[in-house]
Amino acid sequence: MRNVIVSSLVSLDGVHADPQSWVGDYFDQQAVEESLAVLLGSDAMLMGRNTYTYFAPTWSSPSGPYLERINEMPKYVFSSTLTAADWNNTTIIPGDPAPAVRELKEQGDGHLMIYGYGRLAQTLLENGLVDQLNFVINPVMVGSGTTLWRPGKRTNLRLVSATERRNGVVTLSYANA
Repeated sequence: MRNVIVSSLVSLDGVHADPQSWVGDYFDQQAVEESLAVLLGSDAMLMGRNTYTYFAPTWSSPSGPYLERINEMPKYVFSSTLTAADWNNTTIIPGDPAPAVRELKEQGDGHLMIYGYGRLAQTLLENGLVDQLNFVINPVMVGSGTTLWRPGKRTNLRLVSATERRNGVVTLSYANA
């Protein structure tokens, strides 16, 4: 059975949106290597509409092993408004994502990867479908932007690991309690 892994870059003040505008040097070579290792153990990506429209324009032209891996992977976009996807290997899935993700978890051996902690990740977490939740906390105060904090259901988690990189970035990994 596949695991759903959610990995989100987060600033110290809780901003997770538009990380390319604020993560800067914190996403260093060590981060690239760690992210690529997780991608190589994954065989599909899950995205909501916002993540798809954020990533597709810049990530659909692969350069280097990281983007090449993402482009070759199947990508499932959960949206009630998108009707077509231009990014290769992308399938749009309308409606409630929980039953579709339950079905996807039964297929294949590699992980299902989600970047960012948006509505899709929150919905899957609240439905008990997230196996690992990684918050990659970057030592920067962004000052504005979409934060992690929004209404939702209480979900108890268990800390699996806490790791620190040389540049001060800390990754907290959680599983369902």
